[in-house]
Amino acid sequence: MSGILLTKTSTFIIGPVATLLGYLMNGIFTVLNKIGIPNIGLSIIIFTLVIYLCMMPLTIKQQKFSKLQAKMGPELQAITKKYEGKKDNDSIMAMNEEQKEVYKKYGVSPTGSCMQLLIQFPILLALYRVVYNIPAYVPAVKNVFTGLVDKLASMAGSSEFLQGFANASYYSKQFSNEGFVAGSEMMKNTFIDVLNKASTAEWMSLKEQFPSISSMVQSTYDTLNEYNNFLGLNIGNSPWYTMKEAFGTGQYLLVIGALLVPILAALSQFLSVKLMPQANSNQSSGNETADTMMASMKMMNYTMPIMSAVLCFTLPAGMGIYWVAGSVIRCIQQIAINKHIDKIDFDELIKKNQEKASKKVKKEVDSSVVLRNAGIRTKALANYDNGMSQKEKDELIEEAKRINLNAKPGSITAKANMVREYNEKNSSK
Repeated sequence: MSGILLTKTSTFIIGPVATLLGYLMNGIFTVLNKIGIPNIGLSIIIFTLVIYLCMMPLTIKQQKFSKLQAKMGPELQAITKKYEGKKDNDSIMAMNEEQKEVYKKYGVSPTGSCMQLLIQFPILLALYRVVYNIPAYVPAVKNVFTGLVDKLASMAGSSEFLQGFANASYYSKQFSNEGFVAGSEMMKNTFIDVLNKASTAEWMSLKEQFPSISSMVQSTYDTLNEYNNFLGLNIGNSPWYTMKEAFGTGQYLLVIGALLVPILAALSQFLSVKLMPQANSNQSSGNETADTMMASMKMMNYTMPIMSAVLCFTLPAGMGIYWVAGSVIRCIQQIAINKHIDKIDFDELIKKNQEKASKKVKKEVDSSVVLRNAGIRTKALANYDNGMSQKEKDELIEEAKRINLNAKPGSITAKANMVREYNEKNSSK
């Protein structure tokens, strides 16, 4: 099936990123397995910690941009107010140029914050895909299913029975794929997908349906239960299922444990948001795109914790542990970042950026002057024959050309060279 093999995604950008992150997840689980702790829950926590630490420089850069944006906010607002009500092209272009100069002065890009988000977004999506589909990226976990699914794939009625599982609807396209035939790799991979998210009750029903392989079903379940056991919870089951099962058996501590997963997911996520620097809602950056994204992010900051809690009730508890781990890590990370940001002298940083911008402008102006003088000199010398040998004139002309040709890419001189070359080609026709 195109794009899916054991739910491993091949989506543009996200697919390759997920594959790379999968290698990391597999490495973590392998190490834990070798030291006698083959635990998926612990692997998820360590995996999440490593990824967020790697993304920390991007987070710091994003928040530095936010601080600088707050500093230049008044200047951008003044420019916006200056051109308020003017819709003609000249006014719009003039306003954009003035805003660009402000961003240049402070040493930041108008899309600086957007770029950090664009880099982080596919990483976070890929992270979710890996955590949600462990067998697709961790061969040791996939191998636990191999013996069982080999038997099931050759047994009549197995496909129809597994399609009755609660999560089987997510893989309807795999079941209907033309490659899904008895004993095929497609069938085996689909069976692993379904069994990986099957509840305890569904595993027991599988034993009853196929008694000839009941011992194999039980041994597979026991191994997975060992991998999925985290502080007494089977993270392969949803908190909702665990609560219903625990109520029926009188295991009330298990009820509390299952209930804590979605609650902690929501609270920790909300806390991590509150620790982040909050932008002034009444202050516009002067950049429409940035303001729109800021408003959307602010809304998501309040809705995402609630959504996380709701989803955690029905998804495998492993996803809830991932959300809790990610939020707690972000909280600790944010405290460290806030201390780092507070130590930065932004006035000094702005001053340095202004000096860099000034030097860049001066360099471009100097290059323009050199270009103009060199152009004039070349033309004059080409027509000058009083008191100078042809050899001397040729040497001076070549020197002038060398100055032009060695212009820095993107500079005014370089651009002028392009114009000159274009004119020379057309004049020769």
